[in-house]
Amino acid sequence: MGVEIERKFLVKSDGWKSGVSRALPCRQGYLTLDKKKTVRVRVMGRQAFLTVKGATAGISRMEFEYEIDVPDAEYMLMLCEHVVEKTRHFIEYEGMTWELDVFEGENAGLVMAEIELESEEQSFAVPDWAGEEVSDDVRYFNGYLSKYPYTTWQHQ
Repeated sequence: MGVEIERKFLVKSDGWKSGVSRALPCRQGYLTLDKKKTVRVRVMGRQAFLTVKGATAGISRMEFEYEIDVPDAEYMLMLCEHVVEKTRHFIEYEGMTWELDVFEGENAGLVMAEIELESEEQSFAVPDWAGEEVSDDVRYFNGYLSKYPYTTWQHQ
């Protein structure tokens, strides 16, 4: 059984840009989306994936991810009511890989970084450009953003 353990942070500055090792365009949609499970299809760069995730408990959840053919994924994306668009940037920081998403389209203006861990207790260094942690805030889950885009939120 696969388990995803991740922490998410809003990004407060552009200091991350100098550390990017690569970046990929990403489009993802949800075939099933509820509190107990999600089924996501994603095209990232020249690869595509079908991912099944279980309910979140703390910062962990079951995750099963399978590479699929890009044409199949493109068709599945047409079945999704909403598609999240972003560019994913990969940044090495103090021996760990951070994935930083610059959202586009209906979620433009949102920049968020995440780090995947081996355990919930694993320690890691937080870069200066990382701001408020939002790991427990459902509004920052991509599934939520697909239904309630960031540009529709009332920002202070």
